[in-house]
Amino acid sequence: MTKLFKQLLATLLFFTAFSHAGFSSALKKQKFLDPEDAFKITAVQKGDTIETQITLADKIHIYRNDLKFRIVKPKTVVLKPKLPPAHDFDGDKVYEKGLTVKIPVSDITSKVKGGYTLEVELVGCSDAGICYQPFRKRFDFKGEAAGVFDKISSLTHEGNTAKIADVLGSESSLFIVLLFFIFGLLLALTPCVFPMIPILSSIIVSQSGSGKPSVAKAFFTSLVYVIAMALTYTVVGVVAGLVGADIQTAMQNPWVLTVFAAMFVALAFSLFGYYEIGLPASWQSRLSRASDEAGQKGGFVGTAVMGVLSALIVGPCVAPPLGGAVLFISHTGDALLGGVALFVMSIGMGMPLLLVGIGAGKFMPKPGGWMSVVSQVFGVMMLGLAIFMLGRVLPNGVTLMLWSLLFMGSALYMGVFDGSDKKPGAKKLVQLFAVVLMLYGASLFVGALSGAGSIFRPFERFTAPKGAVIAATEAKNNHRGYTIARLLKEVAASDKPVVVDFGKESCTACKELEEITFPNPKVKEQLKKFTFIKVDVTDNTDEEKALLKKYELFGTPNIIFFDKNGKFLPEKSLTGFIKPQEFADHLKRVDEESAR
Repeated sequence: MTKLFKQLLATLLFFTAFSHAGFSSALKKQKFLDPEDAFKITAVQKGDTIETQITLADKIHIYRNDLKFRIVKPKTVVLKPKLPPAHDFDGDKVYEKGLTVKIPVSDITSKVKGGYTLEVELVGCSDAGICYQPFRKRFDFKGEAAGVFDKISSLTHEGNTAKIADVLGSESSLFIVLLFFIFGLLLALTPCVFPMIPILSSIIVSQSGSGKPSVAKAFFTSLVYVIAMALTYTVVGVVAGLVGADIQTAMQNPWVLTVFAAMFVALAFSLFGYYEIGLPASWQSRLSRASDEAGQKGGFVGTAVMGVLSALIVGPCVAPPLGGAVLFISHTGDALLGGVALFVMSIGMGMPLLLVGIGAGKFMPKPGGWMSVVSQVFGVMMLGLAIFMLGRVLPNGVTLMLWSLLFMGSALYMGVFDGSDKKPGAKKLVQLFAVVLMLYGASLFVGALSGAGSIFRPFERFTAPKGAVIAATEAKNNHRGYTIARLLKEVAASDKPVVVDFGKESCTACKELEEITFPNPKVKEQLKKFTFIKVDVTDNTDEEKALLKKYELFGTPNIIFFDKNGKFLPEKSLTGFIKPQEFADHLKRVDEESAR
């Protein structure tokens, strides 16, 4: 006899009693206990075990297969302790009167550091003819104090800005400095920082002239660039936290992006050798006398300016540590601690750039014809950065056409159509690479003419199902114009948990989520359990600003969650790019907790 059949039979008998004896008399005969009286649960740590005692009222039984133990905070961990023998009851294994379950503490502390919350869940029935809803009870334990490196390891995988903000207010200054420096090192490995490498490299090459830069000069140039970048992030973060102004959003203004894109184009043609960019001679001599005896000719001033611009224009995407520091400043007004955290994080981000400076001075070969080739390579990178910035304001088709011209132009310069048979083997390999660039550039050209918008899928118009392109365009328009009332209305209308993705067109990490994370099969499978809402805040209207402020979001991308009852879950929010597997696991945890 199955559990479902027994429940149906009990319900049938219950209503039969009502029909024969009358409603009032049935109530007198059938007296059911409240869940709190039917199930008594205690959990106490005794030495190396947590002893869980479950006491059942008379004529109450629980099912062995529905008895579950899990850690729910600070993260979800399913426990599988050894259960005592159960006895048969109509084909099911059940417990009556009570039982004791001992959970080894080591099973918990090996997976969770610091304090944790244990949840016990059971499903039981009364012999009188009723089965209860799943009954849960939670118990808090202090646990073992997490060490410094355990805390850092846990927080470096943290995607919730609020939790990082809490760390700033509760940990020592030394711990915060070390933590944010590690955050910076991790950010240095993201694609958001890569554009800074060719910028700095081109500065070092252009300042070296026809000679080889010394290690000291190249390193100092890199240091000036990194410090300027770090100071910029610090000021931007402090201002954003104190007054709520998103300076980076202001710097994404089309006019600003166009001006700086033009600057990169000018720098590119300078690297191609068409002209030299430098300060007037009178300025150079004054700066030379005022700065250092080595005669940098104002180069460090220009390097610092480029560091500032790089931070504002091509700097890292919004990440949890950046958002956490800004959120901490906005809540406490403590600009000093938040600013120091941001500065240290930026220095960590700049470590690879310092290595670029050391490498340029130490490993750069003697001056020769190869330096012109290196300059031209950096010139192509500068043009790529210009297109990257213009792509935030130009239509996708125009941007795709510019990328196409850049790739095909590079292939022509590399001699893709040079049919000479006297080229050495190495140059033939270069020519092979040029062929690849030409083919890819031609693919982008065809894609641009067809109306495609992605450099990764230039033939999407030919491969997409009929009607999908029109639907995607309509959906894109529907993602804009969100207000607080509109979002809450859509959340309330959902009978499933809700995922809300905040993004904008000028956000690199947002595109990475759309291109890499969301299409992943594992993520798509988990998203079937949710209602997915995309909010595009590119227009930066007052309503969109109010929406971001309500949920304490700094920049994009940000992903927030609501349970199936429409309750906001701030502890589940995510900031920045999330890898597919991590996001799929996060969705699974949110769904499981929402179902309980």
